[in-house]
Amino acid sequence: MNPTVARLTLRGLLGRRRGLLLLVVPALLLLVSVIAAGASGDKHDLTVKILGQLGLGTLLPILGLVVGTGAIATEIDDGSIVYLLAKPLPRWKIITTKLVVAIGTTWVFAAVPTLLAGLLLYGTRDGLAVGYTVATLVAGAAYSSLFLLLGVVTRHAVVAGLAYALVWESLIGNFVEGARTLSVQQWGLSVAKAVAEEGAITADVALGVAVPLLLVATVAAAVFASVRLAGLTLASEE
Repeated sequence: MNPTVARLTLRGLLGRRRGLLLLVVPALLLLVSVIAAGASGDKHDLTVKILGQLGLGTLLPILGLVVGTGAIATEIDDGSIVYLLAKPLPRWKIITTKLVVAIGTTWVFAAVPTLLAGLLLYGTRDGLAVGYTVATLVAGAAYSSLFLLLGVVTRHAVVAGLAYALVWESLIGNFVEGARTLSVQQWGLSVAKAVAEEGAITADVALGVAVPLLLVATVAAAVFASVRLAGLTLASEE
């Protein structure tokens, strides 16, 4: 963890335009929750739809994409990454620092609002609020790492990330049973199910499969990003 890299990354993520964009996600989730809290009907199903489908399934991937790619892709695109790579700093430490900042930012703008929305909608009953909050924490870390990797390997990271988040996660992952095993959203739901009271949340991926895949995806993406960043250094020097 390098304090200078962390400070520069955080400043870039919380800049005027990106910072305003980051506020849209929690604001939308909380706004929908406030409106839904006053509605009649089955509060349990309503909470599951808002926190599971809207929060974990749609808003979290988008937030992770904004944060994960923004942590490094902009520096690569405008060439300012060269100044950072010129420092006598291990490439893995650059990636690790940026990943820590990205994960922390995702947690603040996604996990905290999820907990507040859950408490507003359903209180502490059935452990729904806590379950989805924990799911947001683990899935948010995986999304941050995967999208950070995209920011290193391609100049079209946002397009690729949107294709994954909207097509694979929201469309294919929700309707094609076999694809759910490779869905970060479904891994998160498995963790939420384990945390909440029995029967409160359903998940299609077993916890014994979801947890290892979450760990592998998060760590492997960070390692690969470090390797590719080292390759970028060599290419720049040549």
